Amino acid sequence: MTIVPAGEGEMASMAGRRSMLGGLLGLGLAGCETDPVADYLDGIGDPVRGAALYAPRNLGDTSRWAGRPDGAAVAVEQLEFLASELATNPRWAPEVNPAVLQTLQAARTEMRGYLGIQPGADPQVVIEAMRRAAVALREGSRARAEAALSGPAFPGGAAEVLARLAAMPRLPRTANAAGMVAAELDRLDRRR
Repeated sequence: MTIVPAGEGEMASMAGRRSMLGGLLGLGLAGCETDPVADYLDGIGDPVRGAALYAPRNLGDTSRWAGRPDGAAVAVEQLEFLASELATNPRWAPEVNPAVLQTLQAARTEMRGYLGIQPGADPQVVIEAMRRAAVALREGSRARAEAALSGPAFPGGAAEVLARLAAMPRLPRTANAAGMVAAELDRLDRRR
């Protein structure tokens, strides 16, 4: 076997492709930093995959969000999204280990219990409310954040939910679910 060194043109082409890939990954990772449920990798990636891959970082120790209610709201949105999508999405639901789904449901129950969210609230209502609250908090509008967190899904009131988001403790069931969902996506990817 003879190894032929790459020419200058080939080297430049490979470097250009690596640079472009690095740029795309950087954009995607930057997007996930603020909202892992939003269009993952600028819309070319699967938002379920993005949320699952970022679960250990955002949900593994929720006390990291103490003092950062905007980040905590994104983490809540992420948990709600994963628990809902992995149970109902036709691409993922048939393949996901039922133990992962049960763990995500327990995590959602734990998170809702801590925040005072109605146990039977529609996940999409909670997702949208948390997304709007996170954006409002990032923009410095507590009034808009409170408006986003008002309604029957939040019986304790918006001020209480915001106070709890700002003082987020470590939630053990949520931490467990974060690790399990990331490992499950890895397992499913290896099977394909």
